[in-house]
Amino acid sequence: MIKIFIIFTFSLIIFNANADNKEKIIKNLKNISNLKFEFEQNINGKIEYGNCIIEYPKKMYCLYENNNKILVSNGKSLVIKTLSSYYRYPLEKTPLNLILNKNFLIKKINSLEEKIVDQSYINYTITENENNIDIFFDLETLNLIGWQTQDIYQNKALTLLYSILVNQKIKKQLFKLPSQN
Repeated sequence: MIKIFIIFTFSLIIFNANADNKEKIIKNLKNISNLKFEFEQNINGKIEYGNCIIEYPKKMYCLYENNNKILVSNGKSLVIKTLSSYYRYPLEKTPLNLILNKNFLIKKINSLEEKIVDQSYINYTITENENNIDIFFDLETLNLIGWQTQDIYQNKALTLLYSILVNQKIKKQLFKLPSQN
């Protein structure tokens, strides 16, 4: 009987800790209007670095180091521009449409089970519109620290965030789509 009581108590403690993490993550997300951060992106072993600004809902500006590549979302379209190429996609056709939608993330997190990874990260796996998205939060700070998706070419893309600043003053014109020239 004592053994059953100990197992039940331990399970209840773990459940409450997980529920507490979820509530704190949701509260934290609700209080964020924008994020500035540096990133490391790994797409099939090709690693790129840069810095980004996300403004909720659905706006993003990223400048990649070493190759003059930029990625811009104005909330409706996503543009990836390099010195030699220009790609424009409807944002709704990309996983970023979901990642950049804070209210969607909150709703999904509220209904999902969390997984603790390496005693350092909290992971939620979202499946929506044929997209599988893993969202990662720091177990200690409960801040968003990355995501993993598949791009339109079925490449796994892991993006890790660091040097994160929250609710900074940002220039709205950053989210204007660049011209194709």
